[in-house]
Amino acid sequence: MKKEVLERLKSKLSPQDFEKISLISHQGVLNFIYEATILCNPKEIFICSDTPKEKAYIRRMAILTGEEKPLKIKGHTYHFDGYYDQGRDREVTRFLVPQGEYLNPQLHQIERKRGLEEIKNLLKNSMQNKTMIVRFLTLGPQDSRFTILCMECTDSWYVAHSVDLLYRPGYKAFLKAKENEEIFFTLHSAGNLDENMISFDYDKKRIYIDYTENTVYSVNTQYAGNSIGFKKLALRLAIRKAHRENWLAEHFMIVGVKGPNKRKTYLAGAFPSACGKTSTAMLKGETILADDIAYIHNVNGRCRAVNVEAGIFGILQDVNPKDDPLIYEVLTKEGEIIFSNVLVKDGRPYWLGMGCKLPKEGINFSGNWFEGKKDPQGNIIPPAHKNARYAVSLKSLKNFDININNKRGVELGGIMFGGRDYRAYVPVQEGFNWEHGIIAYGAGLETETTFAIVGEEGRYEINVMSIQDFVSISLGLYIKNYLDFGRRLKKRPRIFGVNYFLKDLEKDEFLNARQDKHIWIKWMELRVHNDVKAITTPTGLIPYYEDLCMLFKKVLKKDYLKQDYIKQFSIRVNENLAKIERVERFWKENVSDTPDELFDVLEKQRERLLEAKEKFGDYIEPFAFI
Repeated sequence: MKKEVLERLKSKLSPQDFEKISLISHQGVLNFIYEATILCNPKEIFICSDTPKEKAYIRRMAILTGEEKPLKIKGHTYHFDGYYDQGRDREVTRFLVPQGEYLNPQLHQIERKRGLEEIKNLLKNSMQNKTMIVRFLTLGPQDSRFTILCMECTDSWYVAHSVDLLYRPGYKAFLKAKENEEIFFTLHSAGNLDENMISFDYDKKRIYIDYTENTVYSVNTQYAGNSIGFKKLALRLAIRKAHRENWLAEHFMIVGVKGPNKRKTYLAGAFPSACGKTSTAMLKGETILADDIAYIHNVNGRCRAVNVEAGIFGILQDVNPKDDPLIYEVLTKEGEIIFSNVLVKDGRPYWLGMGCKLPKEGINFSGNWFEGKKDPQGNIIPPAHKNARYAVSLKSLKNFDININNKRGVELGGIMFGGRDYRAYVPVQEGFNWEHGIIAYGAGLETETTFAIVGEEGRYEINVMSIQDFVSISLGLYIKNYLDFGRRLKKRPRIFGVNYFLKDLEKDEFLNARQDKHIWIKWMELRVHNDVKAITTPTGLIPYYEDLCMLFKKVLKKDYLKQDYIKQFSIRVNENLAKIERVERFWKENVSDTPDELFDVLEKQRERLLEAKEKFGDYIEPFAFI
């Protein structure tokens, strides 16, 4: 069978590429490449075996084809996605669900047979007169219990280049792959391209996930979140695998927080896009292990985690030298970086909120741009897109964590959940136990949707664990598995809720400065080791004023006013009661198999709030609970 498939592929391969693919014995891999070739009909196939020469060739081709263009700083390039292809697209991202199976109704889905027919019709001959690039990669460190092999066939040199920055090379691992080894597959085509090498059939954009075959199909899109199958698309597949094997695949950043006596504590965090995840992972003086996706296993009763990726596909908006000095430094020095959907003027990239005056004209995702330019609907086009991004290897950062490729993973001391909650939750609080934290802060995570999702900005929604869009099993089962995972641990991480976006509702002003998050993180590190005590409130354990004063002075070199503490950490009873009602309504209306425990935890929180309200009123200063 292997010999037969290789012979059929031979006409599309150079002798060197034929030799590279011949060394792979996994029949499923060979079949996938063959079927992709028959369907997409590429002119030729390039097999990347991860040599420096091959990677340099991919970078060169990305520029020669025009998918990327060089910038003035050595190693920097920029890429533009289509005008209507600037973020994850919920409407056209669907699960392929076999007849008779059902997912949560709020997830976009299509009957598998019908969906496969549609996506394959769109992929038919999509690579005609183009090269199909085959990339082999691994999710998680190689040769570990966390490792998942993955591969992508694509006709985009930009996509093939991006994965070099974002993932670990995997060709050698594929040479050792056994026939029964589970592999994640992606087939992507940018489709028809205009003179600027941009996908233009945006009305035929589709991103379909076939979880029965561990395969992602993506067509008529270039935005990396849609076209690189190993980000949130493969996360959907990993969640099902994790469910079967009793571990967790999560939308987590992981930061190494330094404590007293040279101690380092790893904290994970789940935040929806543009809610502070990367900036938390990039705090000055700490180390970054992950910024987006993590796998978590129970290893001898301890909660250990790895970064699925090896790079950052980060949001550029508001990255500036004052608020994000570490990443800003990387973005402005020599090194391999791909910028996307920025404004380009005289060979320099510009983005919104970068801390300097932006040019009044240049080139951006809309073509030649000038101040006041409008789109066909009459809307003003900004200089750069709000969801402009950068792709960079983690090893380019001065603060990357030395355990990035630790095969054993790192032990998590704490897990935090945070979103855009203008009204209710305090900036930082700790759950009373695993169950309370997971439900009150994770299952009840409420946020305002942002520009990272096409057409969804400015809506409030429940976003369970910041992973709701990607959960490919029932949400009720997902929460039950989460609770059970913690119960099986001998040592459980502390669970925290954070809220960087609390507002003074009368003045419509944020109560937190952007740098304040560093204080909340340092407090969590101390709590993990019982170095400081906490105040018990109806919604969780909050910091003492004196401890925060010490941390503000030590970390940010500034005084922390008592009036600020009172505003930030007062319990807003009515807002929290309303939040509970919204969370309960979501779980009752959208999830048929919600564990009773979720409603029990929320009801107990309601009772605590009502009892406090009767005693202290609607707005309760933190000192009232001492």
